[in-house]
Amino acid sequence: MTRPLRICFVAYRGNMRCGGQGVYLWFLARELARLGHRVDVLVGPPYPDPMPFAHSLTQLPNEQFWGGWFSRDPARMLPQPNPHAIFGPMNFYELSASWFGFLPEPFAFSVRAFRAVSRRLRAGDRYDIVHDVQCLGYGIHALQRLGLPVVSTVHHPLTVDRRASFVRDETLRDAVGTMTFYPIGMQRFVARRLDRIFTSSKVSAHQIARDFGVAKQRLCMVANGVDTDLFRPDPSIPRNPREILCVGRASDPNKGIKTLVEAFAKLPADVRLTLVDEDNPENVGRKRAQELGCIDRLHIVGRVPVEELVRLYNRAALVAVPSRYEGFGLPAVEAMACGTPVVATRAGALPEVLATGGGGLLVERDDPVSLAEGMGRLLADDGLREDLGARGRERVVAAYAWPRVAAATAEVYAEVLAARGRPARTTTSATDGARRAIQSSPSSTR
Repeated sequence: MTRPLRICFVAYRGNMRCGGQGVYLWFLARELARLGHRVDVLVGPPYPDPMPFAHSLTQLPNEQFWGGWFSRDPARMLPQPNPHAIFGPMNFYELSASWFGFLPEPFAFSVRAFRAVSRRLRAGDRYDIVHDVQCLGYGIHALQRLGLPVVSTVHHPLTVDRRASFVRDETLRDAVGTMTFYPIGMQRFVARRLDRIFTSSKVSAHQIARDFGVAKQRLCMVANGVDTDLFRPDPSIPRNPREILCVGRASDPNKGIKTLVEAFAKLPADVRLTLVDEDNPENVGRKRAQELGCIDRLHIVGRVPVEELVRLYNRAALVAVPSRYEGFGLPAVEAMACGTPVVATRAGALPEVLATGGGGLLVERDDPVSLAEGMGRLLADDGLREDLGARGRERVVAAYAWPRVAAATAEVYAEVLAARGRPARTTTSATDGARRAIQSSPSSTR
């Protein structure tokens, strides 16, 4: 039996369609609320879907001027609909930083979050713990300096994104822009000082320890989760035995979409590839498919609602995850939860995830021939696809269902409070909580 905690989540981007951090925030907050904990959420744009389970949801504004800098669109470099709002101190900072090619979003959000939490504390509210989701701005550390226990979830350090950006850069100017854009120094400073850093794989833990200098005893591996009630097999949806599905942004070199299209071009002419990504003329997957003459077999569907995504998972014969790096690999887990086998690269945390889920095959990274062979093997073997799909569903439910992940997260909260000398709000010891948290991650031995 546990006593409820008062948890404050801070997340600088909250929408589930903007990346894994939005998915993580929404489902973890929901499950902690279901366990009886009080959850307050302070979040930046794009804002999350409604969170009726939260005690409060506060939207913190952010003009995202850096998006205008990236797109070379001056019209996006002023607040709308009120341009005079630029004279607000944080807005002016964000505009200035964006003009010089910096990403001001994490720092600005952290300052706004610090102010919002401080106002609540002055009004008499209290929190047992603050849980940051991948912001790591100076304002997050300032909350800790107020005496609040603060933890953060880092799916992977920004150094991974910076290395991927270097791959995409074509000119010296691009490379200089990459060097200045990412606030790695700030995030490294903050990460090294927080009470705990959550991450979801051995690979991510190694990257965080190496690139951010976080002490290993401050790292806690708790798996990301998946909603296994939502992502589940649906017998009413007929499988297309010649359809491959991939969920990933072609604009991110880490997702390996170019390699996937090159592998797809080697498969028989009756095989189709569905790509869940923005469809535009500059899409790397579209351009490569045109060059290889397989554009008529490629269907780019854009960003789809989650219900449609579940349908696509259930319709596909297999899901390809051709990434060059993944800190976790959510599409692989979602596919296995739907009973759909996976072909994934030996990259980042994907070998850990597939070892835990058991619902797919591994192929070599950046190797179209190896990827084509893996996909071809599954397309040719109905029995193997069925066996892998059933095994993946069973093991994903056991390892990655959100109730398990939320319970393990709450145990780590208790460990942090015990280490600070505060009364533990759970009957489970901190040592047991840490052990269960590690056992629930994809890095545990099975």
